[in-house]
This record gives sequence, C-alpha cells and structure tokens, in this order.
Amino acid sequence: MKKSSFTNQSFINFQSIFTSTQLRQRTFLLPYSILNMLSKENAKRHVLEKNKSSPREKEKPNHGFLSKHLKKVYPISLRKSCSPLSLSSLSLTLSQNSNDSSLTDSSIVPLDREISLALQRIVPPERRDVSMVAKNVQQSCQDHPSSEGLKRCNWITKNSDKTYVQFHDDCWGVPVYDDNQLFELLALSGMLMDYNWTEILKRKELFREAFAGFDPNTVAKMGEKEIMEIASNKAIMLAESRVRCIVDNAKCIVQIVKEFGSFSSYAWAYVDYKPVINRYRYPRNVPLRTPKAEAISRDLVKCGFRFVGPVIVYSFMQAAGMTIDHLVDCFRFSECVSIAERPWRHI
Repeated sequence: MKKSSFTNQSFINFQSIFTSTQLRQRTFLLPYSILNMLSKENAKRHVLEKNKSSPREKEKPNHGFLSKHLKKVYPISLRKSCSPLSLSSLSLTLSQNSNDSSLTDSSIVPLDREISLALQRIVPPERRDVSMVAKNVQQSCQDHPSSEGLKRCNWITKNSDKTYVQFHDDCWGVPVYDDNQLFELLALSGMLMDYNWTEILKRKELFREAFAGFDPNTVAKMGEKEIMEIASNKAIMLAESRVRCIVDNAKCIVQIVKEFGSFSSYAWAYVDYKPVINRYRYPRNVPLRTPKAEAISRDLVKCGFRFVGPVIVYSFMQAAGMTIDHLVDCFRFSECVSIAERPWRHI
C-alpha cells in the first residue's frame, strides 16, 4: 500500500511539474507565435500598402516635375494643388479649348487670370514693342498703302522697270483730252511695233524734245532737214520711216482740228465722250483689239494716218483712258473709274 501510494504521489508530483513546465513553455511560446503571426500579417499589410502607395509615389515626382517647370515658365506663384481638376483646368486654359462647365468654378478663375497675365509677362518687352509696331504699321499700310504693297495688274511684276510702273500708276487709263498729249500717245503707241513700253518710256523726254512737245502744228511743218536729224539721232533710235510717219500724222491732225475743232473731240466721239469701263479679272480677258478699235482704225486710215492698225489704236485707247482695262483687283481700277465717271472735261 505504501509503495502504491508513493508511486501515485510521485506520479502526481511529476505530472504537476510537467504540467507547470508545459504551461511555462506555453506562456513563453504563446507570445512568440502571436508575434510571428502578427509580423506576417504586418508584412502582408506593408506589401499591400507599399503597392498601393507606389502609384502615388510615382505621381508625386510628376507633379513635382510639372510644378518645377511651371515655376520656370510662369514667374508668378501657382497654387500648390496638384489635383486632376486644377491640372486639367490649367491645360484647358492654356489650349483655350475648354467647354466643360465644371472647370469654370470661381476658385479656378483667378488661376486662369494669373496664367494669362503670366503669359503676357513671358513675352519680352522688345517683342511686345515690335508686335505693336508691326500692328501699327499694318494698320497704317491699310489706311495709307505704300507703292510697294499695292495690288497692281498682273503684267506689273517685281522685275518691271520703275518707269513702266510709274506709267501704269500715273498715266495708263487716265482720260486725256489735250490734243498734244493725245498726239504723243498715238505716236508712242505706233512705236510698239518695234519696242515695248519700257524702252519707249525711257526715251520719252528725247521724243518730246525732238518733236517739239508733240505740237501737231509744229511737227506738221518739219522739213526734210529736221526729219533726217531726228532719224540720225542714235539716242532716239527711230527709223526714218517712223519719223516721216509721225510728221504725216501731225498733218492729218491739223486737218481734223480744222474740221472737228479738236483732235480730242474727234477721238472721244467714238466712245460717246465717256471712257469704256471694262471689268476684267485676268490678263487673258484683256483683248488686243476690239470692234471699236477696228472702226477707229479704218477712219484714221481714210484720213491719211499711217501705222494705225487696230492693235495700235486699242493700245492708244488704253493709254489715253478711252477704255479702262485695269484689272478689277488693281488699285488703279477704282481711281480711274472715279475719274471716268466725272463730267466730260473737254473744252
């Protein structure tokens, strides 16, 4: 009985010791397992948070990069907000294509105003002055156009001689009623068979000096000596036949003046004393001869004139303003038309 009691007692003691030891181990192991589990959960949570926060961290440098460069572009201080609303309002404001009513909030309006002011400040003062001067010059050119920027007929080009351009701007298409001037234009038009207008106009003063200002009465009295002197003048470069033609035409004009009172009234009667106003848009529309020019040519030949074919007569009509053939987009068209619409100035 004692042995069994001892055994039982020893077993109980050993069990108690084992139980207490096990409890102690459990008390030490319990916190470690809990911490281990918590550490794993924290690690997972940390990884998740890191993954979630990584896009934001990637976006932050972009906003910082944008704001950094915006500070370089805009000298004023921008708002620190990097929200999509503020950035979209900024981009839409710069592009000036915003139609979204949600971006017209009162808090954004000052920012847009600051940006617009900043853009004005970005342009250097010199460039602003140059732009303003350019605008003023452009406006003044529209109000008072210069000779270089005027729209002329297409046959006047950048390579055209200044003498020919001046003739186009001042004389061609302007109605002429003076007998001496009409005789001069008829003689110069007859020279187009050998020369062009530029070559003729450059020697116009020489022609006037040689032919006494194209006074029909004086030229009609020229004799053989005067004719040969003019024909031998190398500066004038007129053949003898041309000189004799001009003298003979002067004699015909003297006869017309006796019959009709003046060469001007005789010539202008073919167009009812009013210039023919044509409205051509392209050079190909401008004719070389017209039925009216053919009729005048026939009558002049009957009167004894020489070198007065339909083409020469029509060139004479254009130069004398009997017909206005400036193209409609030429600046001289409206001016010549306004002159042509005035009452007949012939006396």
